[in-house]
Amino acid sequence: MEWEQLEYFQTLARMEHMTKAADVLSISQPALSRSIARLESHLNVQLFDRQGRVIKLNKYGQMFLKRVDAMINEYEKGKKEIQQLLQPDQGEISFGFLHTLGAFFVPDLLASFRQHYPKVQFQLQQNHSYWLLEKLKTNELDLCVFAAIEPAKMIHWVKLWSEDLFLFVPSGHPLAERDEVDLKEIAQEPFILLKSGYALRLTVDELLEKENVKPTIIFEGEEVSTIAGFVGAGLGVSILPDVEGLDHQKITKVKMKNHTTREIGMGWLQGKYLSPVAEKFKEYILSYSKHRSENKEKI
Repeated sequence: MEWEQLEYFQTLARMEHMTKAADVLSISQPALSRSIARLESHLNVQLFDRQGRVIKLNKYGQMFLKRVDAMINEYEKGKKEIQQLLQPDQGEISFGFLHTLGAFFVPDLLASFRQHYPKVQFQLQQNHSYWLLEKLKTNELDLCVFAAIEPAKMIHWVKLWSEDLFLFVPSGHPLAERDEVDLKEIAQEPFILLKSGYALRLTVDELLEKENVKPTIIFEGEEVSTIAGFVGAGLGVSILPDVEGLDHQKITKVKMKNHTTREIGMGWLQGKYLSPVAEKFKEYILSYSKHRSENKEKI
């Protein structure tokens, strides 16, 4: 049995049309028929039911197709891995990140990395932490930068930096002139928060519960910038990190006596093969984040 026969079988099994399959494979129809006949002879079973010109994959063919798909898929993955080793400075990286990192951190990171590796391509996904975690678990992403959440045995997570959380109020609010606020002082204020299921929302919920504050939530959003916009419109208060790119024209951040932070880190699936360029990008994220944090501390 030859490898060619498996590729011919796979194409015919999907198309179930001898002439069309032969055209796709750029071989003659008789050559395709002979190849399939030899494969069936080797396996000692018919893989297709034939009625005149109609050809249809039977139950044995369906069973065998699953194995052939798996073999060809593994072959393609192996070929790709070898090509990546031969060309370690190019390839594709699937990378996920938090909404709040999309304005400055990630664009700057990618631009800096591509100065060194201009041939690298990225598949990017932007979402909240739990969504990104699931994509890591299902092997759909190589690397993610997201907030610390409950540990997952299959995920390796490394802290990159911490972000302080602040109370944000509309400019002109009585608390806007304060240096520091106790959360109990805002217990009766309307709150604007991220939707349930977001890691930041979980952190805020835990903070409020710890201080025995039961918030009246008037709106739940999906973006920190949206939340800040509603606060600026005078609709309520919120607890957020002071992320880069946040418009401070209509909002004021105030320190909380009940000081808390959230941790941002990088995660990847343990045991997952990372291409050489993905490994380089992982190390680059670590060094880039460290350098960025050190520069912020100097300011």
